[in-house]
Amino acid sequence: MNLENYLAEHIELFNKSKNVLQDIENIACRICECLINNRKVLIAGNGGSAADAQHFAAEFTGRFEVERSGLNAIALTTDTSALTAIANDYGYHKVFSRQLAAIGNKGDVFIGISTSGKSESIINAFNVAREKGITSIMMTGKTGEPNVADFVIRAQSEKTSLIQEFHSFALHCICKIVDEKFAK
Repeated sequence: MNLENYLAEHIELFNKSKNVLQDIENIACRICECLINNRKVLIAGNGGSAADAQHFAAEFTGRFEVERSGLNAIALTTDTSALTAIANDYGYHKVFSRQLAAIGNKGDVFIGISTSGKSESIINAFNVAREKGITSIMMTGKTGEPNVADFVIRAQSEKTSLIQEFHSFALHCICKIVDEKFAK
């Protein structure tokens, strides 16, 4: 394994993805508006994207880089009783849409993370978000479905590990902007 080539892949991805910085800023502003209005941010993903969802929610409820009050964010990936009950009773494709239907409200923000952009459990949640007036944000890779969410952060890659690393960067950018807005 040539680590210099691996690093070059990352640099190339980030250079190709500079065009999404304004989208990230717009999304962060929408999230700030949601939180100012005492609404919540709900996040979901599968596998590594589930870990990203939990990480992002923790940055909000705890803190990112500056002291501020905790912010209302929930990872829909963490309630194993809900996940297993819904998967058992309705099928895995409904694990996030059922939760979003139950606890999501108009004015909330839903972030669905899917490296492929084709995960049925995430797509179904976007459909519920649309029905309920919940702002939806898709984080995906190069081939993700283009018209399922209000906003899209697209990593210009088809390689899962690179997409996940770009998503982590994008989520931290959002945290940085939110920190500035809510800093004490």
